[in-house]
Amino acid sequence: MNNVPDAYLGVWQRTLLRTADGQEDCATRVFWLQTTLLHADMRMPDPTPKTIDQRISQGGFAGLTEVQGSRCQWHRLLDFHPDSGTDVGIMEFVGPDEVHEAAPDGSYLEIWRRLPESVGATQAVWLAATDDAQRQACLLLAGDFFMFVADRPVATQKGIPLRAQVAGLDADRAEIMLGSEFSFGRIAGGGLPWEITLSTLPGRARRCLLLESPEAEIKNWPIKSLATLGGYPPLNGWQRAPFPLLSLPAQEVAL
Repeated sequence: MNNVPDAYLGVWQRTLLRTADGQEDCATRVFWLQTTLLHADMRMPDPTPKTIDQRISQGGFAGLTEVQGSRCQWHRLLDFHPDSGTDVGIMEFVGPDEVHEAAPDGSYLEIWRRLPESVGATQAVWLAATDDAQRQACLLLAGDFFMFVADRPVATQKGIPLRAQVAGLDADRAEIMLGSEFSFGRIAGGGLPWEITLSTLPGRARRCLLLESPEAEIKNWPIKSLATLGGYPPLNGWQRAPFPLLSLPAQEVAL
């Protein structure tokens, strides 16, 4: 599989969603971080969700990006909402830092603008829980930005919407079911190093993803720097893992 074209690399913020029936959304905070093969995307209608309904309304996914001409497909391998499928957009670059995404069936238009501080090298690593290879995570970097994505601590049931799986659970069990983490922030340009600015997990914003990071490419980090990432790290930590289902180049997956 070919690498994603350089024009896609970086962090893109959605500035407009317009649907075919004329509805528009400029308020939802949507960020898409793209590396040479992997993407992560998070969608936050409320930047500080507190209620169950607010948290269920969040969204996010991460996985492999495939570009063929103007057609871009985002293959979802980690997903806040189970079984939400795959995305395909027809992409039109109207400038180096603005791209318009249209649904193949014309049902929506999204306008994306690239954040200037995201231009530069991109890196990515795929992770799996040491004691459960089915639970996975990834850390993606672009310029001065990062996005960390991790599966919830418990598996969801296939074919059942998240809202239905949370319904009827007590507070502790609902929290675990909603524990899929999408945390986005700045590596050096925030108020703190590796400061999380938005997260699907309450209380994670304005905290540090990493208290200390090695001065090296992510593929050369010691595993201890990755093992305890996130609000719900596995009991025995994360370990590096090959990208599932597909063979990736060495620069994207540090084995």
